[in-house]
Amino acid sequence: MDDDYRPKVKEKKSSAGIGLFAQEDISKGQLIIEYTGERISVKEADKRGGRYLFGVTPKVVIDGSGKKNKARYINHSCKPNAEAEHETTEDRIYIRSIKKIKKGEEITYDYGPEYVNILIKKEGCRCASCIKKAAKKPKKK
Repeated sequence: MDDDYRPKVKEKKSSAGIGLFAQEDISKGQLIIEYTGERISVKEADKRGGRYLFGVTPKVVIDGSGKKNKARYINHSCKPNAEAEHETTEDRIYIRSIKKIKKGEEITYDYGPEYVNILIKKEGCRCASCIKKAAKKPKKK
C-alpha cells in the first residue's frame, strides 16, 4: 500500500458501543487504517471465536482482538462510509473511505452478510441508519 498519510482517528462511545471517529476530515478514497493482529488458521479462529476475526484468505484469519488494533473499533453500518480492502500481495486488510468523512463522524463499514446474519441480526443492528429507521416506525400495540 503506498498511501503514507493516515488521518487521525479516536475511539469513543457510539450507538453500537465503542466506535472509531475521524479527528479530521477524510477525503473520499483515502486510506484510513490497517486491520492488524495475529494471523491464525481458520481452524484456530473457529476454536477461539469472537467478534474481531477478519478472514483474509480461505486459510488465514486476522485475530484483531488486541488493543493495539484501533481498526477493531470500526462498527458495522448498513450505510457505511468506508470499506475493507484486501491487499493481496501481502494478505493485509486496509480500511479506505468510500465517501467524504467529516471530522467527528464515526467511521463504519459493512461487515458483510455472513457476519450480519450470524452475529448482528440476533441482537438487532445498532448502526445509525437502522436506529433512525426504527425510530420512524410506528410502534406495534
